[in-house]
Order: sequence, then C-alpha cells, then structure tokens
Amino acid sequence: MNTPAELPNIRNITVSGRIGSGATTLAKKLAEILKWEMLEGGQIMRKANIDAGASVIETDKRPDDADLKYEEMVKKILKEENHHIIQSHLAGFDAQAIEGVFKICVICEDEEGNDKTDIRIDRLVNRDKISVDEAKYEIKEREERNLKKWRRLYAKNDSSWIYWDKNYYDLVINTYSHNPRETLDLALENIGFKS
Repeated sequence: MNTPAELPNIRNITVSGRIGSGATTLAKKLAEILKWEMLEGGQIMRKANIDAGASVIETDKRPDDADLKYEEMVKKILKEENHHIIQSHLAGFDAQAIEGVFKICVICEDEEGNDKTDIRIDRLVNRDKISVDEAKYEIKEREERNLKKWRRLYAKNDSSWIYWDKNYYDLVINTYSHNPRETLDLALENIGFKS
C-alpha cells in the first residue's frame, strides 16, 4: 500500500507559476514522490472553457461563476483535507492565511528579474506540439485575459496585481537557472522531505 508521506507542519502543497514555467512538471513529481493526490487546475479550467464554447485562450468567455466555484473548491480542500498537491495559477494566492499549506511559485526569469518568455514559449511548443506562433499567441493572450479577469474578480481591478508576486509564497524556484531535477530537489529540501 502507498502510504502518503508526512511532512512537519505541512498538510497540503500548492504549486503555481506562469504558463510554461514548469509548475505542472514539479507538481507531478512531488505528488509521485510524496504519494499525495494531485489536482491540476488547468485541466478543470480547460473543461470549463469547453463547456462555455470557448478555446483554452478565451478565458474571458468562461463564466465568472466557474472561476469562483473552482477557487472556493481549492480553498475548501486546503482547509479541510490533507495530502494534496494543488497545481494552478491561483493556488498559492488562494492559500493565503490557511494553516499547514506550503506555497511554491515556479518562475522563469533571468538574473535581472526579466521573464524569459522565449523559454516558456519553447516549453509550450514541446509540451503541446504546437507552432512557435501558436505558443507565442497562447502565452500572451491567455495570460493577459487571465490577469484582466482575475484582477477584476480578486484584486479590485488593481492593474499591478500579479499572482506570481513572490510575497504570496513560501518558496520561489527559478527554472531558468535550475533544471527539473534541481527544481524538485529544492522543493523537497524546503518542505523537509527525507527519503
């Protein structure tokens, strides 16, 4: 039987990051190693888009209710359940002030803090088997539409609000300077996992 790993003072973990930053890759590896259940927010929201007759990029056509219900479900799991890895853009933001949640943000930035969009585009091309132009469009459009929607729903239309604000997280890992193995090792070390 696969017994979930117990961590000191951590009941659940959130993994957030911009499109193509490596958040899903990290979350899947953590779930596998810890034997914790993983919830991938992207899959749920893609289905909500399809149900609304919208493409993955047209997040603004998804009813607000779908976003609000999803975020409430995430908060409920984080408050009431244990041994979950929740991977979604807003998971760390949702987890603010919830006890026992370790919040990880995955970024892809150079030494000056500039987003390495070209690397995120390349990762999307390889992951989703789409053209460079499609990946550029998806990253630009989907991020802009998500931010516009979420700023309205959760940040009182604050035009400077971003969900990857480092202040929301317990650990920020840069996948520009760390490969997937190093990223995983950093996460495991910071959550106190001993194999």
